[in-house]
Amino acid sequence: ALSMLGSPHITLLDEPSTGMDPKAKQHIWKAIRAAFKSKKRAAILTTHYMEEAEAVCDRVAILVSGKLRCIGTVQHLKTKFGKGYFLEMKLKEVPDLQMKEQLQRAVLHIFPNGRPQESFSSILSYKIPKEDVHSLALSFSRLEEAKHAFNIEEYSFSQATLEQVFVELAKEQEEEDSFGTLNSMLWWERTQGERVVF
Repeated sequence: ALSMLGSPHITLLDEPSTGMDPKAKQHIWKAIRAAFKSKKRAAILTTHYMEEAEAVCDRVAILVSGKLRCIGTVQHLKTKFGKGYFLEMKLKEVPDLQMKEQLQRAVLHIFPNGRPQESFSSILSYKIPKEDVHSLALSFSRLEEAKHAFNIEEYSFSQATLEQVFVELAKEQEEEDSFGTLNSMLWWERTQGERVVF
């Protein structure tokens, strides 16, 4: 709060809502948005809490292993780096095995490359790759048909979260780091094999 007194042009905020309860977080986020509504002021906010970044920031930069991996609006990052969608369905009653299999066939008919995720009681979930969603309108139309056919109480069909984008970028970085280490080891072994000893 003190950093915003005097209306500085640039303010650095380091995890401003850490340790706060959910209601207090909402209040601080609202205050931050209000303080920086003007185009004459800016803030750089660091956080590990993706919900905070989505709630407060116009643009987000993601650092992985100390390297800038991407920067853009939340929607831009989700669209560019998100690996697809997440479908979650809540059935009106706990399904038996036969009903579960029929519903899975119906989901895979709509989204052929969908992958079942963990399911709990009457809640079933699937990861849906981008390439299976040609039209959101058509996807929702087919999901509505399935909702009525399988006694689904409700469903949600959402884009990858910012958290999932971060995890995907971290995985990519880890793979790149492993590949770089592997390349270095192979180069070292190759040069050792070519060494001539007198």
